[in-house]
Amino acid sequence: MKKIYKNNKLVLFCSMFMFMLLGACTGENDVKSPNIILFLVDDMGWQDTSVPFHKEVTPLNKKYHTPNMERLASQGMKFTQAYASSVCSPTRVSLMSGMNAARHRVTNWTLRRNVSQDAADEVLDFPKWNMNGLQTNDSIENAAVATPLPLLLKEKGYFTIHSGKAHFGAIGTPAADPRNLGFDINIAGHAAGGPATYQGLRNYGHDENGLPLNQWAIPGLEKYHGKDINLTEALTIEAEHALDSARASGKPFFLYMAHYTVHVPIEADKRFVQKYLDKGMNETEAKYASMVEGMDKSLGDLMDYLEEHQLDDNTIVLFMSDNGGLSAHNRGGERHVHNAPLNSGKGSAYEGGIREPMLVKWPGKVKPASQCDDYLIVEDFYPSILEMAGLKNAETKQLVDGRSFVPMLMQTGTSADERDLFWHFPNKWGGHGPGIGTTSTIRSGDWKLIYWYKTQTFELFNVKDDIGETHNLAADCPEKVKELAGRLGDYLRSVNADRPTIKASGQPVSWPDEVLN
Repeated sequence: MKKIYKNNKLVLFCSMFMFMLLGACTGENDVKSPNIILFLVDDMGWQDTSVPFHKEVTPLNKKYHTPNMERLASQGMKFTQAYASSVCSPTRVSLMSGMNAARHRVTNWTLRRNVSQDAADEVLDFPKWNMNGLQTNDSIENAAVATPLPLLLKEKGYFTIHSGKAHFGAIGTPAADPRNLGFDINIAGHAAGGPATYQGLRNYGHDENGLPLNQWAIPGLEKYHGKDINLTEALTIEAEHALDSARASGKPFFLYMAHYTVHVPIEADKRFVQKYLDKGMNETEAKYASMVEGMDKSLGDLMDYLEEHQLDDNTIVLFMSDNGGLSAHNRGGERHVHNAPLNSGKGSAYEGGIREPMLVKWPGKVKPASQCDDYLIVEDFYPSILEMAGLKNAETKQLVDGRSFVPMLMQTGTSADERDLFWHFPNKWGGHGPGIGTTSTIRSGDWKLIYWYKTQTFELFNVKDDIGETHNLAADCPEKVKELAGRLGDYLRSVNADRPTIKASGQPVSWPDEVLN
């Protein structure tokens, strides 16, 4: 009996060892790995919230009602100078790859394979940019090749969920389906960057037989067709179902909650619109505000889910927008002022086009109700999230431009010191207005230089003193223009950035520093 008992102990020990080893390989028992929710809003401006990101509460902060953003800010850190690209696809590729747009060359919004979305121009021809978006290998032409963020997290043992807008790859390319980028589950994500409609009663853009009416129809939500359920709500419900699956798997989860809202079409979220109309708000703006509040309810629902399932203490929540708020068209009232005190909006090199609302909650790590005024840019999310997940030296196909903002979160340092930020848009967006055009931009400390390819001229602003970019200091500070133009030109050449050509001569437009030589 004694001998048999010893053998049983040996068998039990070996079984436990193998179970622990299997768990280490799969990540299923990695209880130290935090869950991560990346909550990305489409076209949300810096001021589309009751959370003040400026030094004082503004009239726009009083216009919107986002109690769950307020809740998240009270539990985490608010970033007042977080930047993205001025249109959506460049931001989303940077987010998933860690590359600056000048390097990955997905510089405008994508849709159809090998079809550029550049608007026509009488002076410039635009480069053959990577219009097919992000891909994991070089089998697709005109595409950026990278190791995507969700793929690395999946290899680490995460259960990866995509819910909402994808817009990573053109129609007919692998990355049109987020599952080909490392997501275990894809909810309603495809190639298009906007919805046909937010209304379940209109089948989210499908006919009565469930067939898509156009490329903007939202796929995969058939069970909500014919029901009075807003798209934002449907995506949230489905995301929670996916989180149920993640919990059942025993793995940590990464949820990329990428809402279509507040992208056009501007349609009322019936749950919230009446109170804005009762305030006497312009009808279009009331609809827009209801969309903002619908987004905020989604954030609150997910935060409630975490609390209800005792996941709150081990889940990081990151909140961001992909570009500035739309202001050039489709909005109510005066154009180009919907992001005040910032100038202009989506598509613009001015602050209204690129400065975003950003919040991060990391329980036990980030001080509640804290604030960071140092600047960062969207490609920084890639190394930051990997570091949060315990992947500091991941092998990638691409050279990562982003810098981790974890030291900022921990208040132990900053990535902003001795660092320049760069934006590159050698394209032409469809809108018109201040700062909207073919530009390259550098932010260095408090200084910001914009180079206009069409006229080969500069605008120089001190953003700290002039957040509305109302005073062009280029003529007053020629040495600063020369310094920043040199840095901008050096960077663009170092990443082999695309540039437009002049139609009349067929020659590339000069780099910014070449204009001054």
